[in-house]
Amino acid sequence: MTPGRVRLTALPPLSLYVHFPWCVRKCPYCDFNSHEWTGGGALPEQAYLDALRADLEQALPLIWGRRIYSVFIGGGTPSLLSAAGLDRLLADLRALLPLDPTAEITLEANPGTFEADKFAQFRDSGVNRLSVGIQSFDDGHLKALGRIHGGDEARTAADIAARTFENFNLDMMFALPGQTLDACRRDIDTALSYAPPHLSLYHLTLEPNTLFHKFPPQALPDEDASADMQDWIDARMTGAGYEHYEVSAFARPKRRSAHNTNYWEFGDYLGIGAGAHSKLSFPERIVRQMRYKQPATYMQQALAGDAIQESNEIGTRDLPFEFMLNALRLSDGFPVYRFIERTGLTMTAIEPALRDAVARGLLSRTHERIAPTPLGRRFLNDLQALFLPP
Repeated sequence: MTPGRVRLTALPPLSLYVHFPWCVRKCPYCDFNSHEWTGGGALPEQAYLDALRADLEQALPLIWGRRIYSVFIGGGTPSLLSAAGLDRLLADLRALLPLDPTAEITLEANPGTFEADKFAQFRDSGVNRLSVGIQSFDDGHLKALGRIHGGDEARTAADIAARTFENFNLDMMFALPGQTLDACRRDIDTALSYAPPHLSLYHLTLEPNTLFHKFPPQALPDEDASADMQDWIDARMTGAGYEHYEVSAFARPKRRSAHNTNYWEFGDYLGIGAGAHSKLSFPERIVRQMRYKQPATYMQQALAGDAIQESNEIGTRDLPFEFMLNALRLSDGFPVYRFIERTGLTMTAIEPALRDAVARGLLSRTHERIAPTPLGRRFLNDLQALFLPP
């Protein structure tokens, strides 16, 4: 075996991520590769779809013979696509890829772009799961977050999602500027009134390279207030019949996000579109890629046959941390065989860190499964850091 390389006995499931880079307004907390459309007039939809197809065609030799089990169209605001544009995108994917008949196909949408007829057309084109970026139903909190929609639009969007899609997710945030526990309760209770099969509940964080990191908002809840919100959310969601299966994800039975779960289980994903990331496994190596981030540069490069800006092999020293960074986000952890199967390493590679984590009460461990304890879930960053390479 070549030094520094792995030996995989099986390749993991493969997902596809499609990135749409434009939005109406860049939110001050957003650290994704999103760009306000300032070109005037219509978006270059057809040119971008041409680039996506070219990008995918160039990537096909890397995934020959592999079935796609989920598709996620994210952004940016991909719901800015026209119904005809999305139909063309999905037709291109079906023409070029072996999509599993039961593949979960998710589209991200923002309330400020909701049109009932267009979303019905999205469903008819093949989208079978909608993920709606609500964040809050409170006008004041939405304004503080820089969102383009208000509370009424958020409620309309949730209602359209519930009437149009059997499977949908509402994205919500808490610990917002000026938010009290009672206000947090009202937001979550309103979200639950639409009976979403899945809820993503994120603590507002001030990520580097965001406007909020440079100019922090005022009146953020302190750690105690944020912890009270988190504790109440956990109890409320459990009582409502939801499974807290990942740090920020709650699902009804059999409604976990298949696409995101594949990430957390260290599955493979091909990412196409401006700034999209890929993680692809081969029998003796695991590779990460990143496409060009600026939309204009990406389109030019993709049409020229070279959309990939960076490509790096994950070294064996980094694989344990890469795996644990994802797998420990899952409440039920992972079966031992998955670490061996997805990294090509033996358990001896993480044995010292496992013993340390168990001794600190952060992990539970049997011969078959490893999972974070309640303490480990609360101090997840500390738990994950134990698996950093020496």
